[in-house]
Amino acid sequence: MRLPRLSWVQTSLLAGLVLAVLWSLWSVPPTSLDARLVRDVTVFVGLPGALALARGRDLGWRVDRRALRNTLLLAAFVTPFYVVGASLPTIRAYYPMWETNTALATFVPHALAQFVVAAAAETYYRGLLCVGVREIGFKSVFISPVVYAIHHVHKPPIELLLSAPTDVLFGAVDYESESILPSVVAHGFGLALLDWLVLHPPVVPTATVVRVLSWLPVPL
Repeated sequence: MRLPRLSWVQTSLLAGLVLAVLWSLWSVPPTSLDARLVRDVTVFVGLPGALALARGRDLGWRVDRRALRNTLLLAAFVTPFYVVGASLPTIRAYYPMWETNTALATFVPHALAQFVVAAAAETYYRGLLCVGVREIGFKSVFISPVVYAIHHVHKPPIELLLSAPTDVLFGAVDYESESILPSVVAHGFGLALLDWLVLHPPVVPTATVVRVLSWLPVPL
């Protein structure tokens, strides 16, 4: 008996689940950015890309005027959050995730490697699980937030709190753009900016930020 072929949406969701488990089981040294790079590019880019190619589908890797415009708008919107976040004690204790310093010969390769890690993540979260299945409508934006949050459980509490809303925001912008370029740039640029800010004295005094955000139900 021949089994019916899964639709692309069904295939994407099943692949998304399998890849989430594979990513979790593939342990890498927490101090090795190179190992993280290999795992994330393999699991989040190579495998979804091969699947999309085999099915003749698009994961949102496209650049046009609308995508560029929305990329600039999203990057401008999230930058203040990174600037303020870099003043929080829990963020400054956690970042940079991998060893680096302010010497450009060290920091630039580090930032570029992190950008690739971010691009890989966005290919999975916003490509395979959002833009890639946009045929189901705007509800595609809400597919990945739970997985995104689970993958952030080890992050500072404030980042975990914001992970799902951030996922929805990035997904909505990418959905409207029909491209993952906005979230790739916002995520990749944001990681580099956050590391650079944490390696320097806070732009906004830590005491001020903690006082203003003291109403949040998580440690700062």
